[in-house]
Amino acid sequence: MKLLLAGFLFFSFSIYAQNIELEPVYIEGEAQGTTYHITYYDTQNRDFQPEIIKLLQDFDKSVSTYDSNSIISRINRNEPMVVVDDYFRACFLKAKEIWKNTKGAFDPTVYPLVNAWGFGPGKKQTIEKAKIDSILKFVGFNKISLKGNYITKKDPRVALDFNAFAQGYSVDVVSDFLLLKNITSFIVEIGGEVYAKGRLPNNENWLVGIEKPVDNKEGQNPIQVYARLEDLAVATSGNYRRFILEDGIKYAHHLDPKTGYPAKNNLLSATVFSEECISSDANATGILVMGLEKAKIFLEKHKELEVYLIYSDDKGNYQTYQTAGIKRLFVAIEP
Repeated sequence: MKLLLAGFLFFSFSIYAQNIELEPVYIEGEAQGTTYHITYYDTQNRDFQPEIIKLLQDFDKSVSTYDSNSIISRINRNEPMVVVDDYFRACFLKAKEIWKNTKGAFDPTVYPLVNAWGFGPGKKQTIEKAKIDSILKFVGFNKISLKGNYITKKDPRVALDFNAFAQGYSVDVVSDFLLLKNITSFIVEIGGEVYAKGRLPNNENWLVGIEKPVDNKEGQNPIQVYARLEDLAVATSGNYRRFILEDGIKYAHHLDPKTGYPAKNNLLSATVFSEECISSDANATGILVMGLEKAKIFLEKHKELEVYLIYSDDKGNYQTYQTAGIKRLFVAIEP
């Protein structure tokens, strides 16, 4: 078995492909402050990297808060008459849907809190309850709307952050591009979010490995379990990659929109399988914020999601919770 390993920063999966007669086209690079790895099989052996680079650059110009001239940055600065594009619209509408489904656990208007805590492009602030309470007054997805091609706000201080799920959507964008090129066997990974189409030419499934949630900002963690992918997206949210330590206390980057503080529960990671990566990515974030018990109730209502949760019990040991259909995806790998 040939190992195609993509163990880079914020990467939650290791990607495998079998040794087969048709040689894969493998491209990789940097985008959105992270890395991407794409493997596909093409009888014409075409190199789509230049077009994919352009796609990802255009994507950043729409929804990246790290680009000061992007559409989302201009909206956050309240520039007048900013016209949204299709990328922004898709992100906004999906975010509104999942915000409603998760009862506010997933909320892109946490951006001012993200900056205050030092998890965004803004300068970290001194965290005090009074400051958090003041910011919470303009956090809430009910305070912002999309009307036609324009955003309207109930409070000008409302600001958006799509980073919690934009990488998942960028995976969908690249996947749609490959499908338009009649590529029917591929796997796309951007920043640890993955979509796999079809099967390998030898009829084997694409495989990904889900990491153990060990605190580790840079390296790859040991693999907890492997899963098969076919016409399926997967994304993991965890508290073991992005966090800060202050006075010996760990603060993870998943912020609870209701409290303004990092979510406090025993969930360590949430891996979500669905038909589109934007949904997997956003729901994984919402689930991690809501915690195990609320997640169980949520998942009873959303059978379209298959979910694998890793949490810590009262003794600090790893435990797992998984939806009913998840076992069919898991596979044992020979060492």
